[in-house]
Amino acid sequence: MSGKRLSLSVALITYNEEDRLSRVLESVKDLATEIIVVDSHSTDKTREIAESFGAKVFVEDWKGFVNQKNSALQKCSQEWVLFLDADEVLSEELQQSIKTALKDPQYDGYMVNRRTYYLGKFLRYTWQPEWRLRLVKRNANPRWEGRDPHDILKIKGRVGKLRGDLYHYSFRSLKDHLIKSLRYAEISSEEKFLQGLEVKPADLFLRPLWNFTKLYFIKGGIRDGLRGFLACSISSFYTFMKYAFLLEKKLKSRYGSDLWEK
Repeated sequence: MSGKRLSLSVALITYNEEDRLSRVLESVKDLATEIIVVDSHSTDKTREIAESFGAKVFVEDWKGFVNQKNSALQKCSQEWVLFLDADEVLSEELQQSIKTALKDPQYDGYMVNRRTYYLGKFLRYTWQPEWRLRLVKRNANPRWEGRDPHDILKIKGRVGKLRGDLYHYSFRSLKDHLIKSLRYAEISSEEKFLQGLEVKPADLFLRPLWNFTKLYFIKGGIRDGLRGFLACSISSFYTFMKYAFLLEKKLKSRYGSDLWEK
């Protein structure tokens, strides 16, 4: 390994990411001494692309976001670990911030601001700021916690912030955004169902309305124009479907699984 590289492991989990994996790996290849990829049996060229960047690739059954990311964490060997998703890319400013921070660390972990690319531009207000803890010292006992699909990284120690954006290319299209929203809503509803949470009529109306109001008006999504309106609307739809799926699960448990059949 080059002497210029940091004592840094980059960790990712993947599934069928051949169309965008190269971009994220290109943005870290000159920083990281080690790249760890835990792949969930991709059927495309994801693993071959990862290996072409020198990544150590592990193929494992899907265990959920939290457990899959913890599995990747356990395989990291360097002093620092940077967690990324396959649809994220480090800006040049963020790359430099990481280099500067690790030369003389002042904290045990660092948060980065993630900025989403949506319909041809980066959103300036919608979902902003979106600070995520991603760069952590391995001896600070980092661990992914939370409930799928809302995982959260935690450490024991002091946390600072880095300059520069983490570019987020999450959605390939509006259809992709809708499909992901439905999938995550169903996963989240399953977690709520297992917790025994109930559904009230207000959950189906007021929660989506509040979600849209908060994102579009209070946080300023309106200033992103039509892009902001679409992003906030689909986010509100996600909230609605989360509770609609939960209601469906409650009714199935009460009346049987043939709600849609006679």
